[in-house]
Amino acid sequence: MQLPAGVGSHFQVFLNGVQQQEGRDFRREGNSIVFEKQLAQEGRLGFWRWLSLFLDVVYGAGGRRVVASGLPLKPE
Repeated sequence: MQLPAGVGSHFQVFLNGVQQQEGRDFRREGNSIVFEKQLAQEGRLGFWRWLSLFLDVVYGAGGRRVVASGLPLKPE
């Protein structure tokens, strides 16, 4: 997943409202984050179920808190 422009080194990632931990759930590679586990572990997700996954990134920019919601996921 590509991070929004302006995301620094301090940010939070939420998947379906659940905070994800860097190093445990995902890692940063440049301007992208890569999830450590496949997001479809419960079984193969169909197209509509895949679209129901909500990814949000919370970060600071210009002295305020910014929430980038509904970011696109790229399945492997």
